[in-house]
Amino acid sequence: MTDQSELDHEVHQIDAVGLVCPLPILRLKKRIQNLPSGTQVEFLADDPSGRRDLQVLCDLTGHRIEWIREENAGVLRYRICLA
Repeated sequence: MTDQSELDHEVHQIDAVGLVCPLPILRLKKRIQNLPSGTQVEFLADDPSGRRDLQVLCDLTGHRIEWIREENAGVLRYRICLA
């Protein structure tokens, strides 16, 4: 059985690896639109303009990039807290 504290810390993963601008950000926007404020999201992307596009989206919406980690083959893993 899962207790409420585990549910509160669920992290949603959105994989946009292999997609090019503007598709990664469009996929992210679509998948987070009904998630509540405070939700943690891990977003994976390898698009060269992805970092800039994600920062612009966060600036416009109030979402916060918690950290960015470089994975294999140029993939970046972003942890985002939704506003």
